[in-house]
Amino acid sequence: MTLTRPARPRALISLVPMIDVMLILLVFFMVTSTYLNLDMIPAVKPSESAATGGTQAPAGTLMIRLGADGVPVLRGAELDADTLRSTLSTAVANEPLTQVVILPSGAAQTQALVTVMDAAALAGVTRLRVLRLEAAQ
Repeated sequence: MTLTRPARPRALISLVPMIDVMLILLVFFMVTSTYLNLDMIPAVKPSESAATGGTQAPAGTLMIRLGADGVPVLRGAELDADTLRSTLSTAVANEPLTQVVILPSGAAQTQALVTVMDAAALAGVTRLRVLRLEAAQ
């Protein structure tokens, strides 16, 4: 006499709980995420750029690049703290609504950024923005 055991039924893996968890996570991340504030990037409307004759930045905008070494660069020239402050003071005296945009390198020290921001504040700049540009992957 041969005895055979009945085969055990395999447990079925249900995907319904995993889908439920994924939907809950999706809703959670949608509700708690922050979105890019497009007001931080100055833009010129097409009608304004056609009237001015180009797509250049407004005349009252200074872009300061902050390199990895912490030296601020304005229009290709490296500036020390006193020269930067005097340049910004002159720009604010000529145009009170001058906007200063700082573009720090990813390797720049935070102290270098704070130093440039302090120089701008001492020069009387009221419109200061810091932009961090990252390469698209």
